[in-house]
Amino acid sequence: MEPVRLNKYLSEAGVCSRRQADTMISEGRVTVDGVPAQTGMKVTPGMEILVDGKPVGKGARPILLAVNKPRGIVCTTAEKEKDNIVKFLNYSTRVYPIGRLDKDSEGLILMTNQGDLVNRILRGSNHHEKEYIVQVNKPITEKFLRAMREGVPIPDTNRVRRGSTVLEDDEAPFILTRPCTVEAINKNTFRIILTQGLNRQIRRMCEYLDYRVTDLKRIRVLNIQLGKLETGKYREITGLEYEKLMKLLENSSSLSYRERTEG
Repeated sequence: MEPVRLNKYLSEAGVCSRRQADTMISEGRVTVDGVPAQTGMKVTPGMEILVDGKPVGKGARPILLAVNKPRGIVCTTAEKEKDNIVKFLNYSTRVYPIGRLDKDSEGLILMTNQGDLVNRILRGSNHHEKEYIVQVNKPITEKFLRAMREGVPIPDTNRVRRGSTVLEDDEAPFILTRPCTVEAINKNTFRIILTQGLNRQIRRMCEYLDYRVTDLKRIRVLNIQLGKLETGKYREITGLEYEKLMKLLENSSSLSYRERTEG
């Protein structure tokens, strides 16, 4: 077997996503043959790879969960966050969230032990749908709906770096959100379907138009529906529902733009 990047190995082993793996490596939580791992290094079969002192091995049963996240729970695996979703769920197998749903929001979050699946769902270039029900602090107008559909400029949430300096929101360049589907449900509530996942995107879009979100719930990711799942509960995605998801992801790349262009 050819050597593979350590972050890819950890992702395929069901430990975390590639991005999370890079963070864990930089934090010194990963060792290879007893030596602290380095970002970008490659590994081969037979090497002893430990994460937080525990051995990593491939072959775990693939798991995908639909979770109805309550408000106040944070979509992170960071141990220092006492309200992180991994601790909250307390699932018997190590799983981690696919993307984020901010602390003040609730609803559907997918959790898995399949790193490749995380990337195939999350890559913005794959244009996968996520649906939300949103309540705002004042009556919705046609002007508001039209602006939300056409796209609004919000600060680039990649926290652009210049050397070692991180730019604040008011210094960062702006990005125009993609056109999306938006429809009013009642005078203060609307439904929105996004195909991108910028940080706190809906809240920032509303703020730009002088609205404030008072309630936000995600109800769908691709074909996975929140349905009647109770707050704080989860269910495993199996059978035809899982098969349909795999079909929708059939032509979705797990690679970043850089990885695709560099071959």
